[in-house]
Amino acid sequence: MATEIKAPSFPESVAEGTVGTWHKKPGDSVERDELIVEIETDKVVLEVVAVEAGTLSEVLVEEGDTVESEQVLGRIGEGGGESKEASEESSEKDEDDAKEDASEASDDKAEKKLAEAPKGGGEKRDVKAPSFPESVQEGTVASWTKKVGEAVKRDEVLAEIETDKVVLEVVAPEDGALAEIKIEEGDTVESEAVLAVFEVGAGGGSADTADQEAPKASADDGDSDEQVGDKIVAPAARKLIAEHDLDVSAIKGTGKDGRVLKEDVLKAVKDGGAKKSAPAKKASSGATAAPAVEGERPEKRVPMTRLRKTIAKRLVQAQQTAAMLTTYNEVDMGAVMELRSQYKDTFLKAHDVKLGFMGFFVKAASEALKRFPDVNASIDGDDIVYHGYQDIGVAVSTDRGLVVPVLRDTDSMKIADVEKGIVDFGKRGREGKLGIEDMQGGTFTITNGGIFGSLMSTPILNPPQTAILGMHKIQERPMAVNGKVEIRPMMYLALSYDHRMIDGKDAVQFLVTIKELLEDPARLLLEI
Repeated sequence: MATEIKAPSFPESVAEGTVGTWHKKPGDSVERDELIVEIETDKVVLEVVAVEAGTLSEVLVEEGDTVESEQVLGRIGEGGGESKEASEESSEKDEDDAKEDASEASDDKAEKKLAEAPKGGGEKRDVKAPSFPESVQEGTVASWTKKVGEAVKRDEVLAEIETDKVVLEVVAPEDGALAEIKIEEGDTVESEAVLAVFEVGAGGGSADTADQEAPKASADDGDSDEQVGDKIVAPAARKLIAEHDLDVSAIKGTGKDGRVLKEDVLKAVKDGGAKKSAPAKKASSGATAAPAVEGERPEKRVPMTRLRKTIAKRLVQAQQTAAMLTTYNEVDMGAVMELRSQYKDTFLKAHDVKLGFMGFFVKAASEALKRFPDVNASIDGDDIVYHGYQDIGVAVSTDRGLVVPVLRDTDSMKIADVEKGIVDFGKRGREGKLGIEDMQGGTFTITNGGIFGSLMSTPILNPPQTAILGMHKIQERPMAVNGKVEIRPMMYLALSYDHRMIDGKDAVQFLVTIKELLEDPARLLLEI
């Protein structure tokens, strides 16, 4: 009686895995608890071992295929211990015959798979835009990552939709190919609009060839890992390396014996440090293609992105509708810098994140907002909405423009939590993975122009909020301290506020409170 080989039970945070390497071929004898196959997830590599001795009779899932928790991967037939001794005593001819039979069996399976797959006549499904939240009316098709007829895997990205806040990904519903694209790049779409027609099971010639060659590689190579330079690369990792045109030598392998796994390649893609150098010819052609106008004074006209349009609209709206005013002050950053210098190494070891300045500013702003509720309020028509919580937005600059993700309930957050949240926002912002929920709400905003060298500026309100704090560059300046001139690290602070809601006295005192808390950080701990 055959025994099923199943994938392990994945934890809740892991939805699926990829078959990395089969260590046994059909017909091979296996001992109980002997390693048969490895499953790669986005976090770890899981080993699947034989539950009893016998012979691997059938492989149901090929290397590189995606599997779910407890999915059946293959079967073990009877004939354990003796078959191992028999295989050791078998002649070279018998071994060659076994390999040939396994190869033919795999080829038959591949041919059967190809015969069953619909060729241009599979089930067709509509590919729709995601459901936009109420605050998002429409989006723009930023790019199609796949062409009509190109084979794709389930959950592979087909297109990207750019809204005024985030970029949303549209993925393939099943394995197959795009049969028709209905909305071109640059066109505007509404929520759940039909973008394309998808044909399940269809695919180009390259996909068919891959299906035919994959079993052969499994039968001939057995282990199926490939030596690339001085690296051992897993099958799933090889595919990603080819797709993203990466330099294998620049990827650090975390698997057994330095083996490069799927998650190693995904990390390299995110970091962007393993890209192959572009050929000189390609670089030169790209440089000449930028301005498409002849002459000594070239110009290039490109349409605004949706995000840039929204930024422009909201900033103009803020200036036209609010009675915006800015008050300034300066803060001596010496105490914070000394505290940071003293504990930065200990802080990094304890919390696995660097101690920056933003954590102090967020905590100081949270305390000041509690003391001045008008600054933490917003205007809704003719109503004033007082918020009993502090949700502080932190302006993050990305290649697409400025976005303002929100830290929730900052009053209850520790400085380490603030720093981790900001690092996460920055990383996801650069990767275009900030969600709409990350940027909705917010009762107050902090923007830091100092990281770009700004010495002083007038920040613009982020409606419907009624105030925004601007940080700037720390500059050493001569200051009068106790009747003596000292060189101190000073920063200008700017608070822009809506005079319809906030009186000048409250705005000035709010900024002075932040100044006092930063110049004596112990106040943040004692809440005084």
